Amino acid sequence: MTKNRVSKATPKPAPKGHITDGLRFGRFPITAVEPVVEGGRFPAKAVTGEGIVVGATSFREGHDQLGVSAILLDPQGRQTQRVRLEPPRGERGMGTDRWEGILTPGEPGNWTFVIEAWHDRYGTWHHNAEVKIAAGIDEELMLAEGAALLWDAAADVTRTDSDRSIFGEAAETLSNTSLTVEARLTAGFGADVRAAVVRQPISELATTSQPYPLLVERERAGRGSWYEFFPRSEGATRDPETGAWTSGNFRTAALRLDAVADMGFDVLYMPPIHPIGVQHRKGPNNTLVAGPHDPGSPWAIGAKEGGHDAIHPDLGTFEDFDAFVSRANELGLEVALDLALQAAPDHPWVQTNPEWFTTRVDGSIAYAENPPKKYQDIYPLNFDNDPAGISEEILRIVQLWVSHGVRIFRVDNPHTKPVWFWEWLIAKVEAATPGVVFLAEAFTRPAMMHALGRAGFQQSYSYFTWRNTKEELEEYFQEVSHESPAFFRPNFFVNTPDILSQYLQFGGPAAFRIRAALAATASPLWGVYAGFELYEHVARPGAEENIDNEKFEYKSRNWEAAAQSGRTLAPYLKRLNEIRRDHPALLDLQNLTVHTSTDNSTVVYSKHKTLADGSKDTIIVVVNVDPHGTRESTVGLDLAALDLDPQDLTASGGFRVDDLITGDSWEWGDSNYVRLDPHYEPAHILSVRRSRP
Repeated sequence: MTKNRVSKATPKPAPKGHITDGLRFGRFPITAVEPVVEGGRFPAKAVTGEGIVVGATSFREGHDQLGVSAILLDPQGRQTQRVRLEPPRGERGMGTDRWEGILTPGEPGNWTFVIEAWHDRYGTWHHNAEVKIAAGIDEELMLAEGAALLWDAAADVTRTDSDRSIFGEAAETLSNTSLTVEARLTAGFGADVRAAVVRQPISELATTSQPYPLLVERERAGRGSWYEFFPRSEGATRDPETGAWTSGNFRTAALRLDAVADMGFDVLYMPPIHPIGVQHRKGPNNTLVAGPHDPGSPWAIGAKEGGHDAIHPDLGTFEDFDAFVSRANELGLEVALDLALQAAPDHPWVQTNPEWFTTRVDGSIAYAENPPKKYQDIYPLNFDNDPAGISEEILRIVQLWVSHGVRIFRVDNPHTKPVWFWEWLIAKVEAATPGVVFLAEAFTRPAMMHALGRAGFQQSYSYFTWRNTKEELEEYFQEVSHESPAFFRPNFFVNTPDILSQYLQFGGPAAFRIRAALAATASPLWGVYAGFELYEHVARPGAEENIDNEKFEYKSRNWEAAAQSGRTLAPYLKRLNEIRRDHPALLDLQNLTVHTSTDNSTVVYSKHKTLADGSKDTIIVVVNVDPHGTRESTVGLDLAALDLDPQDLTASGGFRVDDLITGDSWEWGDSNYVRLDPHYEPAHILSVRRSRP
C-alpha cells in the first residue's frame, strides 16, 4: 500500500487551532473504546491474522449522519487497515450509538489502533434527499446538493480514476434537469456510487481518539492443539516376575511423537522432567509412603542429581532432550515444558538458599497445602524473603531451557506466586527471545486468572472443564469470546492428570466425544492428556482424578491393541484437528455466536470469518451434551451471524450445509430439526457451503 493510497481515506480534519483543542471532547465524542484494558495501561491481546472486534460509542448533535472508522497502525506507526464501523446486530445496536467492526493485524509486535469519527457528507445527503423528495419537499435543492457533493468527490485526486469517473457521471446525471427526478435520484443512490463511497467515504471534520495498544503475538500464543504425556511412561516396561519398572526415556518417548502428530496436535506438553526428590516421596495414588521403586511425583522437583536446571537421569541427557525436541519439530510439534516453581525437600536450593522458603516457628520448612490436600513432598517458594534472588534464578532457568529449543512453558500454579513476578519474568524473556509462550495453569478465582493474563500470560487453563450443561456452556462461551478476550485466552483442556470430571467418569464414550467436539470447535486453544483417547474414566475414590494416577507411577498403555480393536478415540481427535486446520473460523476467539434450540441439552453456536481474499468461512456446531440419551430439537439460527450472500442461497431461500464428521449434507434455514444420538454421533459440525470457495 503506497503512502498516497493510505492517506487518501483520511477524512478532512477539523481546522488547526480549533476551539476544541485541549478539551476532553472533540468535535464528535468518542467513548467506551474496545478492546482497551484498564484505559490502555495494559495492551489488548491479538495473534497474527486474528479478527479483533473493535468498538466505540460515538454520536453527534442534530440529525446529520456520523461515520466511525477504526484504523490499525503497525509497530512503525504506519496505517495498514481502515475499517468503517457499523452498529452491532440486535438490541445492542438499536439506539445505543455503538459502533463495531473487525481489524486483522499482521506480524507480531506492538501495534496500536485509533477510532475516528467524522461527518458523513454522503450519508447525510442520502438521508435528507430520500426523506424530502419522497415528501415532495426541496426536490431541486436536494438534487443540486447531491450533484455538488459528487462533483467534489470526482475532483478529489486522492481517489482512483475509476471512482472519480463514477462520481462524475452520477453528478452529471443529478444535474440533468431534462431527466425525471426519479432518474436523477437513482443515479445518486446507485450501487456503484455506494460502493465507491464504501471504498473511500466522502467526509470531513474528523475527530480521532488517542492511540490504544494492541500486542500482536505469534500464532501459537493463541491457537493450538495440545497433547500431554509423561515421557517416563512412554516406553516404560515392567518385569513380569518382580514387578519392577524400567522407566521410559526421551528416546523411547520420541517413538510416540509420530502418533501424536498424526492425530493433528501441534504442541506436545510434558510434566517436569527434572530429578525427583526422595524425602517424603509420594507412593501410588498419593499415598504417604513410597516403595523403593516408586518414581514419585515429577512436581516434587530436585534431588542430589540437581534441580530445575537438570534432567532426571532415567530420562536421559541434554543431548537426548535436544534430539527429542528436534524430532518433535520435524513432525510439526512444538515442545512445551512444565515450569513448576517449587522444590522437593532435597532440592539443592533448600541447602544453598533456605531463605527462599517459609520457615515455621518449630524450625521446619512449610510444605504445600490446599486443604484437604497436602503435598508433603513439595516446598513452595516465598518471594517476599529474597524477591531479586529468586527472580534472577528463575529467569536463568527459563533461558536455559529456551536455549534448548523450548519456546512454550506450561506454568504450574502461577496464582500462588506474586503477579508482579510474572509481569517481570515474561517481559524479560520476551525482550531476550521474542515469541516465548506461557500458559497459566490457574484454576482459581476470576480476578487472579484475569490479572495473570494482563501480566503477560498468553493463555490459561479455564473453567471449561466444569461447564457441562447447556446453560453453563452458553454462558461461558459468551464470557470468554466477548467479555474477556482482550486479556484472557482460554485453553479448553478436556482432562488433565489432576482432573477427571464426573461427566467423564459416568458419561461413557459419548461423553469423551462430546467434550472433544466442544473444546476443539469453541476455542482456538484446546488440549487432551494421554489416556483420554482410550476413554480412561475410573477415578480414585474420593478424588476427581484417575485411579492409579500417572503422577505417582508409571503407566503403560497398549496403543496398538486399542487401535486394532477400534476402542480408541484417536481417529475422532484427528478429524477434529483436521477440521480446525481446514477452517480458519475455528481459530479465532471473538467470532462465536450462540444460537437457540428448543431442547435443554442441545447447544448451538457458530463461528464466522471473512478471509483476506474476500472468501467466507462459516461453521455451525450443534452438540447434544446429554451423553446418555438421544435429543431432538428445533435449532433457531441468527442468519445475520452467518453473513450469507444472495448467491449462497438455494432456490427455496435456504442454504446448504455439509457435516464435516459424517459427510452428510442438508438444506438449512433459520429453523431446523435436529436429532442427535450420543452413541452414534453427538455433534454436527457443519460447514456452510458458499458459492465462492
